[in-house]
Amino acid sequence: MDITDFRSLATVLCAIGFTAVVWWAYGPSRKQRFEEDAQLPFLESDDDVYPPEPHPKHAKGGQS
Repeated sequence: MDITDFRSLATVLCAIGFTAVVWWAYGPSRKQRFEEDAQLPFLESDDDVYPPEPHPKHAKGGQS
């Protein structure tokens, strides 16, 4: 066995891993879950995630 055999084995293993990830991501049993998850950013308002901070001019201790 030389380095070429190890490179070939690594290529085959990476191809199998890539195929497994694609199968997992696009499998029909997970389609509904991923579609629901894709809508999450549109369901939340930005105010819920990032509460508004007071303007530095109006913050306590700020200079006028």
